Amino acid sequence: MKCVFLDKATFADSIDFQPLQQYADTFEVFSLTPFDKIVERCLNAEVIITNKVVLDESILRQLPALKLICIAATGVNNVDLAAAKNLGIAVANVSGYSSHSVAQYVFSQLLHHVAKPHHHINNVSQGQWQRSPSFCVHGEGSVELANKTMAIIGYGNLGQTVANIAKAFGMKVLIAEQQHATSIRNERVSFDYAIQEADFISIHCPLTDSTLNLFNKETFCKMKSSAVLINTARGNIVNEKDLIDALNNGEIAYAALDVLAQEPPPADYPTLLNQPANLAITAHIAWASIESQQRLINLVADNIKAFSEGRRLNRVD
Repeated sequence: MKCVFLDKATFADSIDFQPLQQYADTFEVFSLTPFDKIVERCLNAEVIITNKVVLDESILRQLPALKLICIAATGVNNVDLAAAKNLGIAVANVSGYSSHSVAQYVFSQLLHHVAKPHHHINNVSQGQWQRSPSFCVHGEGSVELANKTMAIIGYGNLGQTVANIAKAFGMKVLIAEQQHATSIRNERVSFDYAIQEADFISIHCPLTDSTLNLFNKETFCKMKSSAVLINTARGNIVNEKDLIDALNNGEIAYAALDVLAQEPPPADYPTLLNQPANLAITAHIAWASIESQQRLINLVADNIKAFSEGRRLNRVD
């Protein structure tokens, strides 16, 4: 069985790819693959592994040997699932591998905002403590997460892990129902109620037609002026222009984005050029602890093994 990995460079150099190789007679690895090289590199492949390389219908129709697509991620929007199904190509993704990594990122951003450790470290490095007549230098102070309200948008593995940590901090957790749902499931609240009550909002839902631009001008107007928004899901869930306007106008207090609508962003990307001081942007790294990356690769290997044995595992086709 020939297996091709199209974008190994989306993983750290320290990750062990040996688990993937044991199920392939031929295993070819490419650092990154531009669109015009996909067919050439995959022409005789039975298995393709892709993290972010797009496999649309036009590509899939040119790959008659292809039997299995392994998406090295949870999101499946880079593969045309309908076309794959029509062509008899199996598709498997992975989930649950990054729950601890993403949750850790969420709370690192929250603690950075409420506890301001860098501010207080700078106070000492700049000599303010040494010159102080009092035993402490309050500076900008800090606030507690306890008794604050956290709204979770998307309650899969990631959302559940974040919710559990929030509860450990003594926070009140609201699980938001889908925005236009006609009924509200047990232990959930309406989307509007969640965003209106929340001190902190953490986004973990997939990007779909219904979540595209879910957070926009109208949404921000409903949020508390002190609210903090964190997006570790997909960039297009948040309308970035509307977010910048909301931050500049004081409609919300702070936001942290680990994802953008275009990745990687060009040098003249508007969100970066117009980034206000109360917007933190990181380069899609919330998922990427070393442990999380290795766990993902091991799970992809499990998917290949299951397919070779005629078993369905993590299939999305």
